[in-house]
Order: sequence, then structure tokens, then C-alpha cells
Amino acid sequence: MTEQKNKYDLEERTAIFAERVRDFCLKLPKNAANAEYVRQLIRSGSSPGANYIEANESIGDKDFKMKIRTSRREAKESSYWLRLVITNESKEMEEERSALRQEAKEFVLIFTAILKKRGD
Repeated sequence: MTEQKNKYDLEERTAIFAERVRDFCLKLPKNAANAEYVRQLIRSGSSPGANYIEANESIGDKDFKMKIRTSRREAKESSYWLRLVITNESKEMEEERSALRQEAKEFVLIFTAILKKRGD
């Protein structure tokens, strides 16, 4: 039961992260730089959760590890795009950026721990 609950919690947590990234992007100033950054951020911000769900439906250990590595890589990439987006230094947007970057970093640590537990 605990393993199933933990799996669900991370699925839910990554989904919430994707929703927060989406909502954050919708509030960002519209400019040429953000046009590209936002596209990249929305892709990478939703990818950790999608790949984690796929990992849990994997057909074997090799497939599972590949999907978890992809989740970890996309979480790192999300942090990068969050760093680059232009917020016009709005206090609210800067606080949300910081919180989202922290969550992405925590995902990297979680996915790394999952891989270590599986012998990677």
C-alpha cells in the first residue's frame, strides 16, 4: 500500500508542478525572448510527470530507468528555462520562479534517489 501511495504522490506532485509552470507562463510578459523560453519551459515543465507515469507503466527495468533519467533531465532543463524567462522583476513572479526552481531541483534529487535504489 505504501509503495502505491508514494507512486501516486509523485505523480500528483509532478502534475501540480506542470500546472504551476503553465500558470506561471501565462502571466509572463510577452516579448520575443519569452516567446521561445515559454515554449521550452512548458515542454520541459510537463515532461517529468509524463515520463514518470510512463516509467511506472514500463515493460522492464531498462525502460523504467530510461524514463526516470528523462524525468530527471527534464526537471534540470525546467530549472534552466525558469532561470532565463523575463519576469520584469515582479516580486510575485520572482517568488513563484524561485519556488518552481526549488521544486525542479527537488525532483532531480528524487529521481536520482529512485535510480540509485534501482542500482543505477
